Amino acid sequence: MDMRSPKHQKARKDDEKQILVVGISGSMRDSSYTRMAVMIALRGAQQVGARTQLIDLRDYHLAFFDGREDESSYPEDVFRLRKGVKAAQGLILATPEYHGSLSGVLKNALDLMGFDEIEGKMIGLVGVAGGRMGAANALNSLRTIGRTLHAWVIPEQVSIPEVRKVFDESGNLKDPELEKRVKEVGRQVARFAYLHTSEKAAEFLRLWEDTPVNPGG
Repeated sequence: MDMRSPKHQKARKDDEKQILVVGISGSMRDSSYTRMAVMIALRGAQQVGARTQLIDLRDYHLAFFDGREDESSYPEDVFRLRKGVKAAQGLILATPEYHGSLSGVLKNALDLMGFDEIEGKMIGLVGVAGGRMGAANALNSLRTIGRTLHAWVIPEQVSIPEVRKVFDESGNLKDPELEKRVKEVGRQVARFAYLHTSEKAAEFLRLWEDTPVNPGG
């Protein structure tokens, strides 16, 4: 059955409600475009029946990762972050591109986690940038991190260049096609997370193999 058909989507929705997709905003800025972008992606996941949660790193007091063996002195928010990510079946990682890479706050948050929290999860990527070149370098770094942690990073990703020009005052994207692409990241994360179960493994692998090659921008 075509999973895009209304009949198939309706039949799936009750089951997909059990899927939790968590979006992580890797920006500390007020009125963050990164946060706006990840919220749109999460709305895409909601449209196919997934539960969603935003982890806004501005709301977390995190220590810098230093590899300490005794973690008892870590702030409680480190364990709150780990618990929130571990509970999810899908993740959407959103970052601004700073100096050709992901934000330091997001990298540190990922360093504070590991296989226990991220292995086997579906991950979608969204990046924003002030310049015309977009956030491709930051997204490539996140893709490498995801693979290193044995996650499934979906081929589709969205890089938003010249980000100050693309959002309206309400945090919505002015270009309907761009909004559709960002929402599709959330939809794919939710759909593949749903299918990534033992009883759905064959369908998952077939659909994964049929997914178009990552288009980059």
